[in-house]
Amino acid sequence: MSTTTTTPMGRMTSLARAELTLLGRSKGTLVAALFVPLVLPLSVRSAAEEMDLAEAGLTPGTVVLPAAVGFSLLFAVYSALVGIFVVRREELVLKRLRTGELRDAEILGGSALPAVLTGLAQCLLLTVGCSVLLDLPAPSAPHLAVLGLLLGLVMCAALAAVTASHTRTGESAQVTPMPLMFVSMLGSGMFVPLELLPDRLASFCELLPLTPVVTLVRGGWTGDLSAAEALGAVAAAVAWTVLAVFAVRRWFRWEPRR
Repeated sequence: MSTTTTTPMGRMTSLARAELTLLGRSKGTLVAALFVPLVLPLSVRSAAEEMDLAEAGLTPGTVVLPAAVGFSLLFAVYSALVGIFVVRREELVLKRLRTGELRDAEILGGSALPAVLTGLAQCLLLTVGCSVLLDLPAPSAPHLAVLGLLLGLVMCAALAAVTASHTRTGESAQVTPMPLMFVSMLGSGMFVPLELLPDRLASFCELLPLTPVVTLVRGGWTGDLSAAEALGAVAAAVAWTVLAVFAVRRWFRWEPRR
């Protein structure tokens, strides 16, 4: 074995290449991860054109673009990884990997890397497409949008591992991600911006995992986020990520339940 593959990054890269090959053979996962997030923003655009966005200082573009990023995170990263982690566990792949040089974090990171990079590429493609088709100007605070996207990628991968911990079979992996996905789509400002919701409901929705990501991405374009609001969103995203990592370390299962 070469020296490269004995480093943590080399081991993760080798595992990611193998996982990418397996991912390419899963047609259902590819369709859900690659095409669904490209279609759903069209429904958000139709809904956004019916809303009174000017009062909230928003435009259809600043509603659709963060929603498109959110859809990619949910489908290409979170939902896809739940299935990947569960299937690899049921096939005893994770158990075998633990008997080698790979550490637990490297196994999960390497397995997640193809989906995370797919989600990143898709988010960038959707950002360019939305900017052109919806005539969006350049972002006022691009660092907030980049930070929100990166936090979202890490958080969704960690939450996928948590969900996989409580998913028994590959078939049930198609169902267990649904609660978080539906709640995020309805309550994290993707279909309806929090600015248009009643105050109490908006305050509750701010606590949802994907809300800070949508807030940061939207704030990156509008430039309306204050320093305190941006720090609050970052803190919320980091808190969810830390909580998810703790849950993975505590409850992630490496072998099938018998």
